[in-house]
Amino acid sequence: MSTVLKSLALVLCFGVAACGSVETASRASVNHDLATSAAIQPRALSLTQFRVEVPEHLRVSELNAYLPSGDIVWRGDPAGDRHAQVKAIFEAGLSQAQARMAAGTPVAATVTVRRFHALSEKARYTTGGVHHMVFDIALTDPATGVPLGPVRTVTTDLVAFGGNKAIKADARGETQKVRITRHLGQAVTEELTQPGGHQNARLGLIQAMNRGL
Repeated sequence: MSTVLKSLALVLCFGVAACGSVETASRASVNHDLATSAAIQPRALSLTQFRVEVPEHLRVSELNAYLPSGDIVWRGDPAGDRHAQVKAIFEAGLSQAQARMAAGTPVAATVTVRRFHALSEKARYTTGGVHHMVFDIALTDPATGVPLGPVRTVTTDLVAFGGNKAIKADARGETQKVRITRHLGQAVTEELTQPGGHQNARLGLIQAMNRGL
């Protein structure tokens, strides 16, 4: 998509209030076999251990544009090792999920990050947008290492605040990191405990554009 078309799409999107304000759930599951997932997925699980992998081949973008392309876009920490920062966020989210999943069939989880696209400074200070995360999750028996069903790919998005809304959220402690960490913890919990798994939000044009970058 050309720069002109991206700019036009942004204008159209942010002119429609519903574009970035709906956080209701609806899952697009083209390649996700819900029947199989439900069959192999106990309703009560005890997440006894987990591991997070953020492959080095994931491309980091530090471009200060509304929609920078890249596998990792993250500015909620000081400049540094973005792979390590994203890993820490996922580990914190999984710790929250683990606290909710303390009774049931013991499982170990390996989460492999495929995409972590938060906001650039420009979008954070103005329009806001969508936090877009994609990751694989594989469950194994903690004692034997035997896989418990196929690897599942989870796509989860969250409305990203911008402008005054972002400033007010930061002031009350609702930073990007806090919101994303909490959201990831909830998404993992839903994926592992609910029939059909996590139901992603439908957030409009910017969500679709993020996926195409």
